[in-house]
Amino acid sequence: MNLDRTTIALLAERLENCELEARDTTKVTDDYPDMDWEDAYAVQDAIRARKLARGARIVGLKAGLTSRAKMKQMNVEDPVFGFLVDSFAVADGGDIDTKKLIHPKVEPEIAFVTKAALRGPGCHIGAVLAATDFVVPAIEIIDSRYRDFKFDLKSVVADNCSSTRFVTGGTATPVEGLDLRTLGVVLEKNGQPVAIGAGAAVLGHPAAAIAMLANMLGRRGEEIPAGTLILSGGITEAVAVAAGDSVSLRIQSLGSTSVRFV
Repeated sequence: MNLDRTTIALLAERLENCELEARDTTKVTDDYPDMDWEDAYAVQDAIRARKLARGARIVGLKAGLTSRAKMKQMNVEDPVFGFLVDSFAVADGGDIDTKKLIHPKVEPEIAFVTKAALRGPGCHIGAVLAATDFVVPAIEIIDSRYRDFKFDLKSVVADNCSSTRFVTGGTATPVEGLDLRTLGVVLEKNGQPVAIGAGAAVLGHPAAAIAMLANMLGRRGEEIPAGTLILSGGITEAVAVAAGDSVSLRIQSLGSTSVRFV
């Protein structure tokens, strides 16, 4: 680590306050160019600790920047990982207050729910599928706290991977007999298709993102517990939304979910 604990705590306070107050900031590596990966995840961990101290509950995990389209859009080469708290969850068909967000975007995802713990190193797609209880369609709403959505990957990690809201719906579907790679995905905004893709856009197989997360956590002596909801990463590019927009997602064999922005 290149940053001391005081600096990490200050950065966590700065980024979380931006989230809670819906205001932007310059990316943290502008001020701390020597930040390394351990520092970045330490800032994210400090944000999580702040939320837990106020009574929040961790309800899931997320992989970010896992589709080739998303990597190209954000000019990055590696996926990143973050956490989800209960206040991020939105009911299927529910409303999201855009005044509480900065510059929201939506992306379609396949969400996994585990029935057994996953731990690296050595976790692979087969282990993920064996440990999966079911999958459902999910819309993740991302909202980077960085001005004009300009950031680098370490700044993204520190900012909890732009996490802000998510919605799940459809049918809880076991993975047996499903080829998650070929499931068709259609994201609509105001009744018009705005993004189309398939599960293979996420690292060739969406379960690959879950395996990578388990392996990363394993290096830290942690695991993905049974019963964890995991957003496996955006299948298409992220789509900007504003007040008045309605967004729906349909995934072949899994059903649909939707959300409104007010």
